[in-house]
Amino acid sequence: MTRCGRRSRADSEARLPPESHSPPSVILLQELPSYQSILQRRASVTGAHDWQQGSGGYAGTRGRPAGAQSGAAVGSLREHPLTIPQKRKLRDIQQANTKYLSGWNHWKQTSRKSWKKFLEEIKEAASYLELWRHDIHSIEGKFGTGVQAYFSFLRFLVMLNFVIFVLMFSFITLPTIISKYGVFNSSYAKVPPRNIEPQCTIYNPDGPKGLVYFYSYIIDLLSGTGFLELTSLFYGYYAIDSIKFIVIKYNVPLAYLLTTFAYLALSLIWIVKRSVEGFKQNLVRDEDQFQSYCNKIFAGWDFCITDLNAARLKHSSLQYELKTDLEEERLRQKIAERTMQEKLRIYCLRIFLNIIVLGVLLGCFYSIYRATVFSQELISNDSDSAAENNLLVQYLPSIVITLANFIAPQIFAVIIGLEDYSPAFEIRLTLMRCVFVRLANIGVLLFSLGTQISSCATAKCKACGYNYELYPCWESRIGQEMYKLMIFDFIIIFAVTVFVDFPRKLLVTYCSVRAFRWLGLQEFRIPENVLEIIYGQTICWIGTFYSPLLPAIATLKYFIVFYIKKISLMHTCKPSTRPFRASSSHFFFLLVLLIGLMLAFIPLGLSMAQIPSSKACGPFINFNTSWAVIPETVDGLPTGLQKFLYGMASEAFAVPFFMVMCLIMFYFIALAEAHKRVVNQLKEQLVMECRDKQFLIRKLTEAQKHG
Repeated sequence: MTRCGRRSRADSEARLPPESHSPPSVILLQELPSYQSILQRRASVTGAHDWQQGSGGYAGTRGRPAGAQSGAAVGSLREHPLTIPQKRKLRDIQQANTKYLSGWNHWKQTSRKSWKKFLEEIKEAASYLELWRHDIHSIEGKFGTGVQAYFSFLRFLVMLNFVIFVLMFSFITLPTIISKYGVFNSSYAKVPPRNIEPQCTIYNPDGPKGLVYFYSYIIDLLSGTGFLELTSLFYGYYAIDSIKFIVIKYNVPLAYLLTTFAYLALSLIWIVKRSVEGFKQNLVRDEDQFQSYCNKIFAGWDFCITDLNAARLKHSSLQYELKTDLEEERLRQKIAERTMQEKLRIYCLRIFLNIIVLGVLLGCFYSIYRATVFSQELISNDSDSAAENNLLVQYLPSIVITLANFIAPQIFAVIIGLEDYSPAFEIRLTLMRCVFVRLANIGVLLFSLGTQISSCATAKCKACGYNYELYPCWESRIGQEMYKLMIFDFIIIFAVTVFVDFPRKLLVTYCSVRAFRWLGLQEFRIPENVLEIIYGQTICWIGTFYSPLLPAIATLKYFIVFYIKKISLMHTCKPSTRPFRASSSHFFFLLVLLIGLMLAFIPLGLSMAQIPSSKACGPFINFNTSWAVIPETVDGLPTGLQKFLYGMASEAFAVPFFMVMCLIMFYFIALAEAHKRVVNQLKEQLVMECRDKQFLIRKLTEAQKHG
């Protein structure tokens, strides 16, 4: 309907005569549901104005010059829901108006088209260079967009870790290696200890001495000790104060700290940027049950699926979603009909079950704490036990954390069935509990290590500020723990696929025992697999400060995990019967990843600002903490720049900046509310049009019967 037509309709509705003096056509219009809705609540002036503007989007360009009108419409045909004849007609108008353009406007329009076409071609060419492009398209075609979202997320982590590795290697590892080998006439100055107790500077890592058995190298490779402790993999290798390249002096401690801030900030910006799209889609999907039902019926099919079994699975998934919606509606009615006694009973049961959940969490945390303390004490005592026992002791915290990550979700799955929640809320609550367990276990491990590092019982220990007897280079020790967690996590992923999923596939396929047939193939559960790799990514973020080359190991790990998961999906697993939307999964993955990044900020910030840095290794020997290099660097700057930086950090700047940020935030909140109101008005208009059509069809049917 055109703008004038809608305006005349609105005007006629506002000036309709009484029903007794109206012709039959007017009476029919008065019976429309939309007209009755207008009579019940008058549209506001703003709403009517917005309606007229929204319906006359193209008519508003009539009063503009031909060049401006043509230029504004260039490249917009694809962005508007026009029919093909309308687009052709608009294109003919644009071409006709091109004759009357001035030379400057014609050149500007041509340049805009050429630049847009060039960018599209570059984007298309770059898509062919995308990592695993064909593999992910193949997975999407066989198993749908939900599984494809998981592998795309895994590719994102590979790229993220590779960029972090490039940062750490370029600004920390490469300058150190170049200076130690004297490349490009470079030289380095080791950190000279100043005002440090002699016992605090003793650090003698156990390197290879004399005849070394082969299994000792295997143990060192798995635990990060021995010959690996002396390499650039760990923090203790970078005991350099400055590097001189001809006339350039490179401050290693400052570069080390700033590069750490850079990879954390890069990760935050990249994750937030990618999560914005998923958040917008979640806002759009915030709909009532009727609209959700219509979307599932008319727009729920995934047309990327080409495999017959995957199509059948998608059909059953849609059926499961509809059953879930009906079950949730039944539960809502049941909740509304509950008596006060039933509400009291279910609340008491949930409180009791949550106490059990809290007890399970505390048991996991205490087990990790005791295992970490026991392992660190045995490692520091340099006992002469067998190599196998040493390896078991060194991996004891990793083993306990893995057991906690496996047992706790099984208990939560049993408990959630007794709490009488809706199916959708059950999934979300279980996932959030599993996320908390996995990420909190890392926090408990770091807390246990921090307690051991900070505990001092003698005056000599207090002079160093940390337990130098057990941890002469505590940063490298934390790096070794993160390294062992990373390696053990990869071993578990590989072992489960090879020794659990493949034998299960063979038994189900070739064994006729009814028990194995009933067991079936392992489901490829997307949320559990995502939590698995986010757990490893959180370890990487925390450990990169203490092990600068850990992102390279994470990149290689996720690169191999991609093929392990792909083979497992194609040959040993079946997709989960519970559907997981691509839009919601994309946002959920990034949200949990953002939680893991926030968790990484806490231990890194505390270790940089609170725990004294090691006096026997690393670039921060002469600083009380790692953060102390920032004030010392600022003090060496010119006076004017110092005043500017101190002014930026003062309350005089912070308070106005905070107020401006609050105003900007309030503006965007108000803008979002306005957009939400417009969306609601459009939804109401669509509903009214649907009811009008139903009413007219009903009237037409009645007229045909009487005729």
